Amino acid sequence: MDGAARHEDRLNEAVKVSAEYEGIPGDIARGRELARKFLAGVREQGRTVSDRASDLLQLVVSELLTNACKYAPGPSLVDLELTDGFVEVTVWDSEPVLPVAEATDPARVGRHGLEIVMAVCHSFEVHREPVGKRMRAAVMLADAG
Repeated sequence: MDGAARHEDRLNEAVKVSAEYEGIPGDIARGRELARKFLAGVREQGRTVSDRASDLLQLVVSELLTNACKYAPGPSLVDLELTDGFVEVTVWDSEPVLPVAEATDPARVGRHGLEIVMAVCHSFEVHREPVGKRMRAAVMLADAG
């Protein structure tokens, strides 16, 4: 197998990581670290990851995990998966109530996380599960050129 073929095989490898969190202090920082390590693995495959994408992925993981820790009792799960130029961030938590973005209010302090996620992601969806809910957001790996 020549070098180009080996490089192509590495680009086609599936990249996915998962982690469980308990809703305790430090979980959000651990989630951001998971995102950084995940992107390091994506870069090792030879894929381009913009600095902006790196920052946005950490922000999205942080916001979704913060919501899970703040509003859902018990554990939460985070999955990061590389799919066609995007990183899909999936967060499951035990709270069945679906989040709703509040109307824009510059005077409001806090509670902007969902607005932020929806503004910076390519897509966002949330689904009720037999237990809890699953939120999924897609972050582009590279800036649109």
